Amino acid sequence: MEKIEHTTVTTNGINMHVASIGTCPVVLFLHGFPELWYSWRHQLLYLSSLGYRCIAPDLRGYGDTDAPLSPASYTAFHIVGDLIALLDKLGIEQVFLVGHDWGAMIAWYFCWFRLDRIKVVINLSVPFFPRNPTLDLAEGFRASFGDDYYFLRFQEPGEAEEDFACVDTSILMKKFFSIFGPNPPMIPKEVGVRGLPTPDALPSWLSEEDINYYATKFKQTGFTGGLNYYRNVSINWKLTAPWTGLQIKVPAKFIVGDQDIVYNIPGVKEYISGGGFKRDVPCLEDVVVMEGVSHFINQEKADEVSAHIYEFINKF
Repeated sequence: MEKIEHTTVTTNGINMHVASIGTCPVVLFLHGFPELWYSWRHQLLYLSSLGYRCIAPDLRGYGDTDAPLSPASYTAFHIVGDLIALLDKLGIEQVFLVGHDWGAMIAWYFCWFRLDRIKVVINLSVPFFPRNPTLDLAEGFRASFGDDYYFLRFQEPGEAEEDFACVDTSILMKKFFSIFGPNPPMIPKEVGVRGLPTPDALPSWLSEEDINYYATKFKQTGFTGGLNYYRNVSINWKLTAPWTGLQIKVPAKFIVGDQDIVYNIPGVKEYISGGGFKRDVPCLEDVVVMEGVSHFINQEKADEVSAHIYEFINKF
């Protein structure tokens, strides 16, 4: 871990913290919520040892990267714009792109907006969801799960932050790392995150040191930056109307655990295995479903995921 370099890069009007290690070719890793560059620590060490330059930023609003105050500053265009500016600043023409959770959603947007900068995309947990011209994602979740679904409870500015403040940040991180699968996390307003179960012990893939790292950073920054991604779902839907029906035409691989919250959303398994995913991502070359694995797959099955990433990018 001490070999990983940490720098700050001015990009798209913000200062972005970037963790990196190794030499070219470049693999760009995008994290999810509630995470940081740190979620890719295993992959950075694994792939750099095989000759790759691994770059994992704290995305806008997270960790040691700036967090603009306005929720309107967190659209998909802002986030992808940060990444394009980062590559330009570092003099990088193309990357192997790897995303997880919100990082995967941003990676799919990246493929839509700037296909020319991507060699291949490998996404974890979140498949490509084509734009529904009549219903945005948040309203789709409301119809399926109701207002207590966690995704919807994160929509109102300040509300989730006030709720989170009622729980010690270390305990909150333990809760978050244990709830995302396979059942939909529900957070009734009258109970809040205090009602989420706290695990008696950490899973084998997560240490107290790991929890402390996440908790320390989120204590410093709060959660608003990350929550603002959720708060822009409807805005992203409106802004991406011109991309309705557009396929993702880049070589792609998808990795998911069969206990993942996203994989168990009604209809998702059928979409992935029934031809819909391949229709929308025609260059999809491989889908890996890991048995008994939950949402934080890049940490839970670090070596296996790293090997899958290497196996795919090594072909190009």
